[in-house]
Amino acid sequence: MKKLCLLMVVLFAPTAGATFKCVDEKGVTRIGDTPPAECGNVIMYETSPSGTVLRKIDPTPTPEQLKAKEEEFERAKAAIKNQAEQKRKDTALLNTFSAEREFDVVRDRQIEPITGRIRSAQERIKAVEKRQKELEEEMEFYKAGKSKTRTLAPPAQLAADLERVTKEQVTLKKNIANYEREIEELRAKFEVDKKRWLDLKGDPALRNAPVPPKAAVAGTLIPGAAGIAKCGDKVYECQAGQAYTCRRGDGKTFSVNCVVERK
Repeated sequence: MKKLCLLMVVLFAPTAGATFKCVDEKGVTRIGDTPPAECGNVIMYETSPSGTVLRKIDPTPTPEQLKAKEEEFERAKAAIKNQAEQKRKDTALLNTFSAEREFDVVRDRQIEPITGRIRSAQERIKAVEKRQKELEEEMEFYKAGKSKTRTLAPPAQLAADLERVTKEQVTLKKNIANYEREIEELRAKFEVDKKRWLDLKGDPALRNAPVPPKAAVAGTLIPGAAGIAKCGDKVYECQAGQAYTCRRGDGKTFSVNCVVERK
């Protein structure tokens, strides 16, 4: 029993110059010149020979954690993209319109051509309906067998023409419905833009809301991604998402984050 205890002490006692340390899942302290295998699933610390903690190393992420980090990164990226797009739209609104009434003027100007297309389609429908009626009457002539000499089958061209004008009528009505929907969408868009413009005018803080810095995105990257950390006038490669200890010339230390620079 004494030999076993002595062996455990030898195995887990700090060795000279050890720089990596953790408490494994069984509660045993692990120390080594290189990261001990038992530290893979727990928090590990890199220390100096004097015992000063240089950095904290998070455990290797599981596939589920990696997926969660990826989703978090995508959400953060989408949020920043949406904020940038909203800022661009806000700037365009403020630069385009100087008064509330201008929204109605521009809206009506954009709607007028669509209204013109509706009128043209309606006029065309009248002509098509007239032609359709003529073709149907001619078709009735053949169906009723009103020829004095013999019953005649309707010409193939007559049937084709009747089918064509019927389809054209359906298409024209469908186009009118689409034009009317386009007008409604324009009206709704201008109402939203007008409300946003009024909000921006009423609360200047909305237009000055800052877009989160790029470092905010870098902080959500998957642990293990290549990044850099700046310590004084030196730049070090590091593990993105981790915090590192930077030592100044006077011996004082402070924490720096490892980020991925984006251009």
